[in-house]
Amino acid sequence: MPVISAPHDFNEGRLFVDLEPIFGCPLYLKCEGFNFAGSIKLKAANEMVASAERDGILKPDSILVESSSGNLGVALSMIAASKGYEFLCVTDSRCNLSTRLLMEALGSRVHIVADPDENGGFLGTRVEYVRSLCASDSRYVWLSQYTNPGNWRAHYRTTAQQIARHFPSLDVLFIGTGTAGTLMGCARYFRQWHRPVRIVAVDSVGSVAFGGEPGRRMIPGLGMSMRPPLLDESYVNEVIRVEEAETIRTCHRMARRGFLFGGSTGTVVSGATEWLSRHDARDITAVAIAPDLGERYLDTIYQTNWLQDLYGDQILDPEQMTATVQTEESAPREPDRRPQP
Repeated sequence: MPVISAPHDFNEGRLFVDLEPIFGCPLYLKCEGFNFAGSIKLKAANEMVASAERDGILKPDSILVESSSGNLGVALSMIAASKGYEFLCVTDSRCNLSTRLLMEALGSRVHIVADPDENGGFLGTRVEYVRSLCASDSRYVWLSQYTNPGNWRAHYRTTAQQIARHFPSLDVLFIGTGTAGTLMGCARYFRQWHRPVRIVAVDSVGSVAFGGEPGRRMIPGLGMSMRPPLLDESYVNEVIRVEEAETIRTCHRMARRGFLFGGSTGTVVSGATEWLSRHDARDITAVAIAPDLGERYLDTIYQTNWLQDLYGDQILDPEQMTATVQTEESAPREPDRRPQP
């Protein structure tokens, strides 16, 4: 039983869920929400803050500032409270109310931008606001999750190695793409692994991270209104784009089996099951990464009025909700492809 004195010292990374009973295809889900920040963003936040402290960038009177759609803001709020820093999170109207309240409960300030950028998102507006703050007061320190190599290094050192340890016969890894920190850290690690691993990036329709037309995106977490500076597509084998309606249906299908996950997880799982349905998955060991849990989405993707107002009355049509992704002649997996203890 661990005993800790700082909240960021605990982060359970060994839990995987077998989704085959729900979706009918072989897929293990790595759950990253079991820490005091509630998401995978704790890893990046830890790495970036520790690096800034080592380099002398963060000082006792520094004010941390970051642009975040939610989860990194919570992680930095928690670390800032633990270490005694002030923190200002710059977010936008898509940030869940519960997430904003959580940051404020941890002692952070939250600034919400209202004007969309040229691509219809809010990222450009958020970043410009952060830059103006840093230019106006030298105490502000922007870690910049979008460009900070500590973002991807955190997952190279932790997330990827945890997956490799449990799945030595891994064939394909599905990773949601926002800042591309998780994607690039894992992709770099498995590029030099003892066996080839197919890296499939999952993005939201309306995101311009991998090109394409910008569009409305109401679920925070995945997708970008600009190309992620950390992204190197040479490490990515394939990109899948998921409609938000499918994200929502996938979240609700898992919830009806007792697993309450967030919107990013719904997107990744939807993309992964669609990919597996198009391939002979009988001998494939496949893992997807779940960035967070679902409690912070109770007033959005799990709230009937919110869903109907944005996506229509048929968003949770019973026929679509009960459909099962089928793989070709599903057969038992090889014994050595089971997760290792």
